[in-house]
Amino acid sequence: MPTSVDATSPPEDPALLRIEGPIATITLNRPSAFNSIDLSIAKKLEQLSAEVEADDNIRVLVIEGEGRAFCAGGNLQTIGAAAEADNIAPVVGELLLHYHAFITSLRRMPKIVLASVHGSAAGAGLSLAFVADLCIAAEDARFTPAYAKLGVSPDGGGTVGAVASVGARRALQIFLAEDSFSATQAHNWGLVAKVVPAAELKAATRELAQRLAQNAPAALAATKALIHSAPVTPIEAQLDAERNAIIDCMHTKEFRIAVKKFTSKGK
Repeated sequence: MPTSVDATSPPEDPALLRIEGPIATITLNRPSAFNSIDLSIAKKLEQLSAEVEADDNIRVLVIEGEGRAFCAGGNLQTIGAAAEADNIAPVVGELLLHYHAFITSLRRMPKIVLASVHGSAAGAGLSLAFVADLCIAAEDARFTPAYAKLGVSPDGGGTVGAVASVGARRALQIFLAEDSFSATQAHNWGLVAKVVPAAELKAATRELAQRLAQNAPAALAATKALIHSAPVTPIEAQLDAERNAIIDCMHTKEFRIAVKKFTSKGK
């Protein structure tokens, strides 16, 4: 069995990191605030994602929320106080400096990021769920864009993940014309890979993470990079990138072992 490491963080930290073999789990750990994003958790998430990104032994990163919600979005008490004090730009700017560094790391790292969502995923929580490479959700999960009702535009990679998954028209509908939607609806739209009963979410997340972690690191990293670059890359450049990536993968021992195993069948 792979060893389990509880990395760096006492339980009262706003986010926790656990490493079990090739699978890392970041847990949003502000349950009393429904894991809403404030400066403390943004800084901690930036730190933890950098640790995961730098660890070559990790192939899959799971992101989950402690308590009754995945993530209720930005901390409106902090933001409201900044609005009253007329210093929104420095307060929100610093918050998003760290939180967006975390989001950038999730997209850049050569590991598959899997969001495991239960309860509420609102605002930045919805954005986080869909900017991850894949999302698995409990039947009780509820996705609430929230931005339009507050008179603001999306953040936290919301436009990146949603547009890549469902296209511009559906993304506009989600952010401007939907109060909230269910896990089943998110699945029908292609935003969620799998919907499971709430009691089975942890086990199903573990099973999917283990399945993803079976991929060879080079193939996993190259596939993620190619798929995310495809929408904004000219066809010639994308095909060149595919050529270079597959040749690089063919130089790995995993490829040689797999080919030898395949070609020896039936002999």
